[in-house]
Amino acid sequence: MEEATRTEAAKVTSIFVYPIKSCRGISVPQAPLASTGFRWDRQWLVVNSKGRAYTQRVEPKLALVQVELPDEAFAESWKPTKNSHLVIKAPGKDVLKVSLSKPSEIANGVSVWEWSGTALDEGDEASKWFSSYLGKPSRLVRFDEASQTRPVETEYARGYNVMFPDGYPFLLLSQGSMDALNKLLKEPISVNRFRPNILVDGCEPFVEDLWKELKINQLTFYGVKLCSRCKVPTINQENAVAGSEPTETLVKFRSDRVLRPAGKQQGKVYFGQNLVCKDSLTGGKEKIIKVGDPVFVLKAVPSCADAAV
Repeated sequence: MEEATRTEAAKVTSIFVYPIKSCRGISVPQAPLASTGFRWDRQWLVVNSKGRAYTQRVEPKLALVQVELPDEAFAESWKPTKNSHLVIKAPGKDVLKVSLSKPSEIANGVSVWEWSGTALDEGDEASKWFSSYLGKPSRLVRFDEASQTRPVETEYARGYNVMFPDGYPFLLLSQGSMDALNKLLKEPISVNRFRPNILVDGCEPFVEDLWKELKINQLTFYGVKLCSRCKVPTINQENAVAGSEPTETLVKFRSDRVLRPAGKQQGKVYFGQNLVCKDSLTGGKEKIIKVGDPVFVLKAVPSCADAAV
């Protein structure tokens, strides 16, 4: 592990929050941190009749579901009122408004990946809306922080919890990495294919692979695991149509075979770094990061082969 320079390594250029798992994200100028990631991130989930999570892997139409929150929902110390809503839109559908006040109904047997538990059920109107849109029985549920916890993989980061993301509270990606990939693609793609929470610029392509400890607005983040990519980046987020790219190109220079030739081969490709935030575990003044915040790298590994996967 190398002690990195304490000069600015990059700047935060975009912050994205995805209130409903696998639906469209919201680009925001600032985002407060909760103990599970950014406030509102992956707090809701669409599930099938058995309570199993729907994602774009099997329901690519979710890519076209737009989600809006009140602008003030990302202000420090903001609390919802009875007039605060999550607003949901999709092609051919009326607007759905879901109250930000916690629902009282419980949904049992909700599962996402390895986790299962109970969640808060957002009711019949939301259920009918998503069932009609997807053409199959669906319900919208919200993570119940009061009764449930979902830990991240303890071998990579002990003591951290999430709501409904795939695995970690934050995903960081650099614009340099996006630009390097787009130079190799016949048709450039948008960063929304990769669904990062934090986009940074001003650093070399893929240097984020090496970051083990960094500071953003005095908050300490740890890079805990390179992000292995699934089918979702191949889905065009503007029309929900899947193709072969960018995975076909990523395999050529971002696969474990290329990046970690001496390591265990799992046939995966990597793009982005999963983070946890040490300060999210402590109380006190609300933590927040903003577009424009500098990124300082305190510790880094020498090469991609030394990064956790």
